[in-house]
Amino acid sequence: MMAPRESSLLTHLLLLLQLLLPLTLSFLHPPHHPPVHVPTLVPHAPTPLIRSRFSAQTQLDFTTHCNSSCFHRGEQEAQKEQLTEKLAFETLYADGSRTLTTVDVEGDEELEGDTDQPKRGLRVRPRHKRVRRQIYGADGRFNIQGDDFLLDYPFSTAVRISTGCTGVLVSQQHVLTAAHCVHDGKDYVKGARKLRVGFLIPPSINSTKAGLTSAKKPLVRWVRVKRTRVPKGWIQGPQEISMDFDYALLELRWPHRRPFMRLSVAPSSDDLAGNRIHFSGFDSDRSGELVYRFCPVEEESSDLIYQHCDARPGASGSGVYGRVWDNSLERWERKVIGIFSGHQWLEIDGENRDYNVAVRITPLKFAQICYWVHGNRLDCVQD
Repeated sequence: MMAPRESSLLTHLLLLLQLLLPLTLSFLHPPHHPPVHVPTLVPHAPTPLIRSRFSAQTQLDFTTHCNSSCFHRGEQEAQKEQLTEKLAFETLYADGSRTLTTVDVEGDEELEGDTDQPKRGLRVRPRHKRVRRQIYGADGRFNIQGDDFLLDYPFSTAVRISTGCTGVLVSQQHVLTAAHCVHDGKDYVKGARKLRVGFLIPPSINSTKAGLTSAKKPLVRWVRVKRTRVPKGWIQGPQEISMDFDYALLELRWPHRRPFMRLSVAPSSDDLAGNRIHFSGFDSDRSGELVYRFCPVEEESSDLIYQHCDARPGASGSGVYGRVWDNSLERWERKVIGIFSGHQWLEIDGENRDYNVAVRITPLKFAQICYWVHGNRLDCVQD
C-alpha cells in the first residue's frame, strides 16, 4: 500500500503533468488574430434607490433551462436599447444604501461584424449516464493542499465569499464572483448585508509544530466588502432570470497583497491553449478545501461556455480561466475569461442535454467590469 506522503506527491506530480503536457502544441502555434474591439461604456450620474430588504435566500446550486432560441440568442441580435439597459448596474454599499447607474455604449457598431464571437450550433452527441449532478463520470477534481500550492499563482487568486460561493481576485482590491451569490434577481440575499471575502491561510504559517500541519485544514482571513456591483441584466424583477449576466464585482475595504488574475475577452475555444478551461473553487462536498479542475470546452454561445468540468455547489463564482495569447507580451498568459455559474439543461431538437456553464466575458461585459475596476474608460482596452 502506498504511504500517504507518497500518494500526495504522486497526486501533485500528476497534476503538474496534466497542466503542462497538453499545452505544448498550442505554445508552438500561437493564434494570429487582430485585437478584439472593446466598446466604451459612458456612465451617467448614479441615482439613489430605496434600501434593499435583504430578503432573498442564497442559492448555491443554480440550475436553469434553455431551448434552441435561448441558446442562439446573443449580443449581436439584441437591440442597442436593450443592451444599454442590461449594462446599467446597481451599486450596493456597506451601509445598505444602493444606487443605479445607467450607461451609454459608444463604439458598439463593430460588434455586428465581430468574427471572434462564436456562432456555432450545438453538436448533438449521444447521451451519457451521470453519476450525480455536476459530476460527469469519474470525479476529476484535485484538492489543493500545502503551502507550495495554496499560496502559489494561480491557486492563490481563488477566495471564499461569505454567502458560501467562490470568487477570483482581478485587481488589488476587487473580486469577481457570480451575481446569484449576492442577489436572486429580485433582491439581495441576507448575507449580502455584511458581505466578506475569505483568504486562505495554510495551517503551517500559524503552526509551530510542523509535524501536525498536514492534518490541519487551511485557516481563513476575512475582509469586509466596501461595495458590490451587479448588472441590471441580472436584476430582472418579475421576469425569469438568465445566466447571461450572472456576475458581480466586489470591492474590498482595503487592498490585499496577493497576485491577481487579469481579465480578457473570451476568445473562441479554438484559440485557448489546449482548448481547455480551468477553475478553482470551494465545493461544498469538500469543506474547507480548495478544489481545482480543468476540462475542454464542449460548446459555446455568444454569452455562455458549456463544459463538463466536475463541480459541486459552492464552486459558483469561480474565475474560469484559460491560456490566452497576449499580443502585447507575445506569450501565453492565464486570464479570466468567464465566471462559473452553475448547471443548465439545454433542449435542442427535442433532446435534453446537461452542461455545467460559465458566463463568458464578451467585449461589452469586459468594458463594464473593467470600468467597475478602474473607474475610468482609458484603462479598459483589450490587449
